[in-house]
Amino acid sequence: MAPAPAAPPPPPPLPLLPLLPLLLVGRPLLAAPGQGAGTWARFARLPYPEDQLFLHDTFPEGFLWGAGSAAYQTEGGWRQGGKGASVWDTFAHRPPAPSGPATQPAGGDVASDSYNNLFRDAEGLRRLGVSHYRFSLAWARLLPNGTAPLNPAGLAHYSQLLARLRELAVEPVVTLYHWDLPQRLQDAYGGWASPALPALFRDYAELCFRHFGGQVRYWLTMDNPYVVAWHGYGTGRLPPGVRGGPRLGYRAAHHLLQAHAKVWHLYNDHFRPTQRGKVSIALSSHWIKPQNMTEKNIKECQKSLDFVLGWFAKPIFIDGDYPESMRSNLSTLLPEFSEVEKKYIKGTADFFALSFGATLSFQLLDSHMKFQQLESISLRQLLYWISSEYNNPKIFIVENSWFVSGSTKRDDAKYIYYLKKFIMETLKAIRYDGVNVFGYTVWSLLDGFEWHRGYSIRRGLFYVDFQSHDKKLMPKSSVLFYQKLIEKNGFPPLPENQPTKGVFPCGFAWGIVDNYIQVDTTPSQFLDPNVYVWDVHQTKQLIKVNGVFTSKRKQHCVDFAAIRLQISLLQEMHVTHFHFSLKWSLILPLGNLSLVNHTLVHYYQCFVSELLRVNITPVVALWQPMAENQELPVSLAKCGAWENPETVQAFVEYAKLCFTNLGDHVKFWITMNEPSVKNLTYTAGHNLLKAHAKAWHLYDKEFRRSQKGKISIALQADWVEPACPFSKNDQEVADRILEFDTGWLAEPIFGNGDYPHMMRGWLHQRNSVDLYNFHLPYFSEEEKKLIQGSFDFFALSHYTTTLVGWEKEDALKYDHYLEVQMINDITWLHSPGRAAVVPWGLRKLLKWVKSKYGDVPIYIMANGIDDQNMVHDKLRVYYIQSYINEALKAYTLDNVNLQGYFVYSFNDKTAPKYGLYSYVANQYEPKPSMKRYREIIDNNGFPRPETPEVLCPEEIVSCPECHFFRTRKSLLAFIAFVFVAFIVTIFLISYYSRRVERRYK
Repeated sequence: MAPAPAAPPPPPPLPLLPLLPLLLVGRPLLAAPGQGAGTWARFARLPYPEDQLFLHDTFPEGFLWGAGSAAYQTEGGWRQGGKGASVWDTFAHRPPAPSGPATQPAGGDVASDSYNNLFRDAEGLRRLGVSHYRFSLAWARLLPNGTAPLNPAGLAHYSQLLARLRELAVEPVVTLYHWDLPQRLQDAYGGWASPALPALFRDYAELCFRHFGGQVRYWLTMDNPYVVAWHGYGTGRLPPGVRGGPRLGYRAAHHLLQAHAKVWHLYNDHFRPTQRGKVSIALSSHWIKPQNMTEKNIKECQKSLDFVLGWFAKPIFIDGDYPESMRSNLSTLLPEFSEVEKKYIKGTADFFALSFGATLSFQLLDSHMKFQQLESISLRQLLYWISSEYNNPKIFIVENSWFVSGSTKRDDAKYIYYLKKFIMETLKAIRYDGVNVFGYTVWSLLDGFEWHRGYSIRRGLFYVDFQSHDKKLMPKSSVLFYQKLIEKNGFPPLPENQPTKGVFPCGFAWGIVDNYIQVDTTPSQFLDPNVYVWDVHQTKQLIKVNGVFTSKRKQHCVDFAAIRLQISLLQEMHVTHFHFSLKWSLILPLGNLSLVNHTLVHYYQCFVSELLRVNITPVVALWQPMAENQELPVSLAKCGAWENPETVQAFVEYAKLCFTNLGDHVKFWITMNEPSVKNLTYTAGHNLLKAHAKAWHLYDKEFRRSQKGKISIALQADWVEPACPFSKNDQEVADRILEFDTGWLAEPIFGNGDYPHMMRGWLHQRNSVDLYNFHLPYFSEEEKKLIQGSFDFFALSHYTTTLVGWEKEDALKYDHYLEVQMINDITWLHSPGRAAVVPWGLRKLLKWVKSKYGDVPIYIMANGIDDQNMVHDKLRVYYIQSYINEALKAYTLDNVNLQGYFVYSFNDKTAPKYGLYSYVANQYEPKPSMKRYREIIDNNGFPRPETPEVLCPEEIVSCPECHFFRTRKSLLAFIAFVFVAFIVTIFLISYYSRRVERRYK
């Protein structure tokens, strides 16, 4: 038997993870029951993160794109045109149980009123541009009693629908039975619990084939028999509501399978030769993953799929009998097929029709059928399992989507991103896994009655106001998304999706970040003036000789072992800049100059001077907020922190101390590093801006001329993207969040000296209509002049991108104050900490900064991601090279004045899970991400193979202590030569003198 398809290979180091090539080494030609069990191990071996990246590719030519609906969910007209009652009509109309809710959820009496709006629905199909439309025939509309006579009005309705679809060149995919069994059959026979139903169903199908078969190429006998049997006749959760327990549920399923087989054979024997159609059954399934990858758990996962999907699929697609796991576990509960019945049922499907979605696949799945394993929404893995388990059938996805809140009207972003994920997984199943999928059906065309969920959720592409009389269809954002996707037949590669080649300019700052450097002021052993003797006979230890001292030499920077180690690691990385923050709370413990920690200041002096000695530029932040007291001196933290105006002057005094003591070594200052706007009051932000501006002017007036440095503020600036790209409302929300998150502190400094107009306007509006009282302070004209322009460059930290929308969907992720809904694109790669990896967001942010604040020099002061793998941080490797590549696009294509890029973070000791060096057992080890970053630094980007190597002149970092030596190299060489000659001469004189003495003796 041929091996399963190989996993896509990992990409070469740079082409920024191109499309993974399709390697189909071969597929199983003949499946055997249980062969799908290899699915979990296969997907666990696929290369990470390459296999999880978005695939920019198209579907095979001729791929079918459609939408679907079901009669009871959308038709309404339950008493119109002679229609009979169905079990769902009866179920919805039953009086509430004494212990249940006071009112039953509304049923499908009217629903979307599609019965009276046939042309309205057809217009929606035309607008989408679909190739097919799946709908169901209401058995009770055609045969009100479930059997003859035929209802002419029902026949005319469906004939008219099929005619309209033919005019639109839309292929009908027709379901004979979608849960709405005629009530008369339930009353007279007991429904599917009766062995009489298969023959009655065959008669109904024959009528449909005879009247509609000439216009229908794809037939589905029934939808999701699992739900009908288990919840209709076992649990009683759904119509007809019979609580017959497992035994009756399995019996009903037995009859459903017999009914399906009868209809398939009927079509095959009598209608296929002339109508040339195909017949199958729509089977729904969940997906399940093991709690851990043990053989036992994988078997339990296989059993879970057997009990839900295999219950019906194995008899039809393999051997006519139930899965062995069911037979061995259920004993006499499970009916048996005779050998004749097995042969009759086996092979009764012309394709595999699959339904996969929230309602059918998960919400109606009994918890005990998970067998203590974990649910998953991986459609791709399910498709591969079906392909492996059932002889690689042609698969038609006849129902798929998720849902949104019943209150969502137009911008259904959550729905779009689930749709995007499922379609992407289908594409990967085709391109990477060799699964034979030939069509996809989104569920549903329009909002309708959602079974046990009533009208509390929506699944339609088109919005329906159920309270309105005319029930007009209003396109949601998902209509535009799906329409564009159909036009493009997938997600074709676009230039902006492709990695670029090129290099950054000479002098580009390549840096690394450590929030706070490791401070260890323990003196070297050579600074100890005591004398010791070694007790070689007893204790084997050094014993101090009391009262005896040696001369104490002056302390040198090289005495600090911690500094030497950190410098050596930075040199190994080949960075040109190192960014860290000082600890205000330790340098000035009392918050003022009455007590200065001179030991720590000296340590910082040593650290930056040693950086300069190895030609690494120190980038020093005066203050960075941390959890404890915001890293402020305790006295200031207790007195209101930044709420207190006195903190402003305290910061200026602290800044002056740092400029005075470190300024000769530091030419790159950050006043405040990443002040968190999430935890900042408007008053605190007001004072923080004034403190920054005063520190900047202090440096500008008193230190810049002599120290020749530059200074600015570093702001955290993640990109904010509208969840629905077609929505004006979502765009307005994204603009608002950008102003509140970044513009709040950026606009006064880099813009007009005051807060963003949008921010003031929004707060004024909120204060006037709500109970809020958010006061945004005002700057005086003098303060505006002080703050405006207090920068030498724009420094930003960027980590991720967020999606925002205006429609309230999830209360836990909704900000009432800003009226914004946070949305998650589940196709994005996410870190273990749930940070989204969205490289293009950095490029958009850089363009936004340029558009708002002009051609200002920009430094990306921090950019990084957490990665759970402490040794092979593959996610971080991808993250770094992808984000740097987007930064290169901003520089080369968008003409952004980008001057530098810094990775966060240096090591795991100070930033666990973020470091480029691991820290285990007091040892630092470089991770693959460090080596990849070093390679990019050495290449100064991503040069084209044909690009000639550009040798940038080495930039010598200013070092006051080094100036004497660098300007007198020739003199120093001569002195060294003379010194060496003198030593050699003394040695020779001593040597020959001793020889002469021995000769005379």
